Amino acid sequence: MSCEEETAGLLRRAGHKMTPQRLMIVRALRHAEGHVSAAQIAEQVREAYPFVDVSTVYRTLDVLKRMRLATSTDMGSGDVLFEWAPEEPHHHLVCSSCGHVVEVGHEYLAALETSLLEDFGFAPDMHHFAIFGLCRECQLAESTDADAS
Repeated sequence: MSCEEETAGLLRRAGHKMTPQRLMIVRALRHAEGHVSAAQIAEQVREAYPFVDVSTVYRTLDVLKRMRLATSTDMGSGDVLFEWAPEEPHHHLVCSSCGHVVEVGHEYLAALETSLLEDFGFAPDMHHFAIFGLCRECQLAESTDADAS
């Protein structure tokens, strides 16, 4: 069974129609390398099906997110980016100055997840998100600038 057939089956069992447009959207996201915007997905789908509306892309992405088949993250670019849900959660460190992104494993945040549940009875959705700050190089550049002043 192909990955598209498997996804189509999951969607159908959850009560969602599997239209040709939706299948193309799923295929575009599932085979994207890394994070993509809804506009990028719509553009790719329009190459084969010019009549797909961006609202169809957003609705499909919303369904996929609710089913935990896709994740969305604000990576600081002003546009939410989507990714086919990885088997293992991962997160991103995003430099607010230069925009450099580093992927980090969930092990860095697992203790926080446990503490929030134990201390507050709060089950956080920590499957995929970005942490903003300054990378090592930008910190050095800022400290050098401050020393020169």
